[in-house]
Amino acid sequence: MISKLTQILIDLTPIRTAKAHCDGPCGVYDPSSTRVPAEAVLSMTKKILALESPDADDAAGKAKYANTIARFISIKEEQAQIAKDEALILWTDYFKPEHLEKYPDLTDIFWQTAKLCSACKQEVSLEHAEELMANVKKIHEMFWDSKGRDVPWYTAS
Repeated sequence: MISKLTQILIDLTPIRTAKAHCDGPCGVYDPSSTRVPAEAVLSMTKKILALESPDADDAAGKAKYANTIARFISIKEEQAQIAKDEALILWTDYFKPEHLEKYPDLTDIFWQTAKLCSACKQEVSLEHAEELMANVKKIHEMFWDSKGRDVPWYTAS
């Protein structure tokens, strides 16, 4: 009975075509979806570098260290991939040819950001993690400028 009523309502409702200049309705893109995981990459990199190795004869300490470093690395790599995916979505789905005219280095910044995400997965480099955050800040600035808005850059840490 309910399915028949639902079908009747569907049949009576006119279908309208939605049009958008991007894959989704305007307003669904935000560079914070790249910033948050990039911050996690930086945080995990700092934690990995600060982690002290236990004495060679401390079996429990070595097990705890191995578990902790494995978790930090796993989080760092996962979040670097998320940052990469989110940056590529902004690059390919939000930014359009007219943005390239206004921001001539747009393509290079996104390409370098994707490469930095890969580097942050492959190694433990504070320099690369900080460069990633600097690029994400540039993306943030271009994105909000393209919308004519002044949204301040901030980080959680």
